[in-house]
Order: sequence, then structure tokens, then C-alpha cells
Amino acid sequence: MIETRDLTKMYGDLYALDRLTLRLEKGDVYGFIGPNGAGKTTTMRILATLLNPTWGEATVCGYSIYNGAKDIRRVIGYMPDFFGVYDDMKVIEYLEFFAAAYRIKGAERRRKCEQVLELVDLGYKRDALVTSLSRGMTQRLGLARVLLHEPQVLLLDEPASGLDPRARIEMRGLLKELRNMGKTILVSSHILPELADICNKIGIIERGKLLFDGDVESAIKQVRQRHRLTLVIGEGRNLDAKGLIEQHSSVDTVEHKEEDDHLIVTLRDGISDGSFLAEMLVKNGYRLKMLKEEEIDLEDVFMGITKGITN
Repeated sequence: MIETRDLTKMYGDLYALDRLTLRLEKGDVYGFIGPNGAGKTTTMRILATLLNPTWGEATVCGYSIYNGAKDIRRVIGYMPDFFGVYDDMKVIEYLEFFAAAYRIKGAERRRKCEQVLELVDLGYKRDALVTSLSRGMTQRLGLARVLLHEPQVLLLDEPASGLDPRARIEMRGLLKELRNMGKTILVSSHILPELADICNKIGIIERGKLLFDGDVESAIKQVRQRHRLTLVIGEGRNLDAKGLIEQHSSVDTVEHKEEDDHLIVTLRDGISDGSFLAEMLVKNGYRLKMLKEEEIDLEDVFMGITKGITN
């Protein structure tokens, strides 16, 4: 559905996008992750045919950005990170205006507008002025606007930007619903845990270069060097158990955290199963209160792969 090959955008000697190559299949929800200035918005603007690359190729639904711009605009819905709204219009008037621009006519136009309002849960605001909407409602209205013509591909640039926690949860639920409808979605966000919840693939970009392209599990495996586990032993015997654990051949290090009295056990390279710890401790008369493997989320992946450098 989306494919880029060596896509590059330069401003003078500065690479805003440096030979970006990626591929999204039908139904993919692709989380595009990177610091400000990494090239996420540049990529989306090129795919939306609003910006010409310096060189390289990109296609959307089989149409080239060079000679198929009109066709691409019919099959995509592009929601930029910041967009203007017409404050003096009612919500339904706002949508009907854009539906007319998409050449949706008559009763079909009203039906489409009502349909997308219900999808984004704004039906009760249909007759409210756009200026009266909260930031979260405005974001949902913007998403409703790009869904009017039933696009196959959605380009969503920071759709949760500036939203409060409740509005972010609502936006995440909406993106899940769009995923279930079979939409192919390229979405950028700084709220990384939420991307992990809805995306089947991620791309990590920094200074215009794609550093990682794949599924979340593969990214975690790339970042995780060794498996670490947290242990709490009953009756305050953590320090006593430390010496016993250190003797096991599968254990690399054991660290005692005095502030909350627990142990951090790091396993040796190639060892991923720490269940032997429970068996060993119980066999030696210790009462195990907690054994938990350290979790790695998208924020850890992002910090592990990027270097914090921006253009």
C-alpha cells in the first residue's frame, strides 16, 4: 500500500530525509517514531504529494508521487499535526463543506457526514460551533474530515499531540477501530506506549535515517542485551539469598536494592529462562514473595536505538 525506495529530501546540505526505504502492506498499522526534526512530517508530506523529494521514489496504492498525485489524494486521508478549522461553522457544516470538496453530493453527503460523526463519537456535537470544541474534540473532528471519502490509507501526524489523558485514550480506541476496519495507517506519535498497543510494525527514524523497521518484539530483542529479574524474599532475607543466587552458573550479577529491599538478578548471555531461581530458593528454604522479569517497552527501545541527535 505504501512503498518508498531511497526517498531523500535535502535543504541545502542538510538531509531532512536520507534514503528512506520502507514498505507497508494492506492493513498494517505502522508506528513512525523519532525525535522532533527526525523526518517524520517530511515523509508524510511527501507521501501526501504536498512536498517533492530531492530524489528517490514513493508509491501509495500503486500510484507514483511523481505522476499519480491526483490518484493518491483520492485514496489517502492526511491529518497533519496542526490544522486550521473554520470557527464560524457548525460541526456538521464543516464536514459538509469538505464532503462537497470531495464531490460527495446530495443525500449521500449528509449520510457520510453523520456516519463519520458517529464513528468519532461527535454525533452529539453536530450542531455545535467548531470554536466551542475542546482540543480533543477538534482532533477527532479533523480525523472525521479525512474519513469522509473512505480512504484506503491514513497518514496521521501526531494525532494525540496536546491531548489530555482521557482524550488520548479515546483517540487510541478510535485508531483501534480504524485498524479493525482494515485501514492501512502510518501514524507518528511521541506517546510511545500507546503506539505499542495499536501498531503491528514500527519504524524508528533519527536525523532522516531509518534506524529500525520491523515488529515491536524484534525491536525489543534488539535492545535487550540480557534478561533481568526482580526478586523479593520473605522475612527480609534478600541479602542472605544474594550469596546463594550468585553461585549459580546461569547468573551474571546480583544487585541488592536497599531502598525497597529487593534483588536485581542479571542472567548470563543466552539465558532467557529464570524459572530456576524459584526452584533453587524454595529448595533452600526461602519464601519467594515476588519474581518478575524486567519489561522493556517502546520507550526503552527508542532510547536504546536512537542517540538523541536532531537535525
